[in-house]
Amino acid sequence: MRRRIRRRPALILPGGPIAFPDPEESDDDGLLAVGGDLSIERLMHAYGEGIFPWYDEGVPPLWWSPHPRAVIESDGLHVSKSLRRVLRQRRFRVTFDQDFEGVMRACGRREAGTWIIPEMIDAYLKLHRTGLAHSFEVWSGTELAGGLYGVICGTLFAAESMFHTHTDASKVALAYAVRSLFAAGIELFDVQLLTSHLASMGAVELPRPRYLERVRQASKRPPPALPVELRWWASDEDPDGQPLPLH
Repeated sequence: MRRRIRRRPALILPGGPIAFPDPEESDDDGLLAVGGDLSIERLMHAYGEGIFPWYDEGVPPLWWSPHPRAVIESDGLHVSKSLRRVLRQRRFRVTFDQDFEGVMRACGRREAGTWIIPEMIDAYLKLHRTGLAHSFEVWSGTELAGGLYGVICGTLFAAESMFHTHTDASKVALAYAVRSLFAAGIELFDVQLLTSHLASMGAVELPRPRYLERVRQASKRPPPALPVELRWWASDEDPDGQPLPLH
């Protein structure tokens, strides 16, 4: 039986140097460091190293780099027959960067508690205002029915969270995000940790060394032109990859 590793996380002082330990020094749960701040510079440096913040209110920031890491590959998105039917019926309207704060706050409304605390919202709103964080919104009429948000670092998109209040709305958001961002030039779509929901949409796991190699390459490349063109297609229905109308 493999012995679990419980390394002591590195301590980062608030306002200290914008640096992290080697992510391979994370413990078995992926915890790498504690402390620091959520400045734009520190957050973007973290994403470029395959690290993200995840913690509760009332404690210092915790920084993670899990092993393995979940991603959706450019050709890996699985769209079920039922979801294709929902998309063809145009039950929802999809937008890009029209209500970032609304999506983030909705993602934080969880009965079991949330890491999307006020200081996280403030930090990611700053990223959004500088063009580094983005959202996909799914609307039912004028109601925000689902969505997801994440951070762009070079050609990496690090998806942070998604939500739905209507059945299938988060799946619609993910389908549009994956197709639209890869079409725009994203090369790595990170979803952090594998869940049954993400696995059903085609997410797979990468060993941390392989993930880190890819994220460091992607983070050094020029980011795609934004805003992205919203699109979804299925190869057996639209082989030319033409955008489908959203209204």
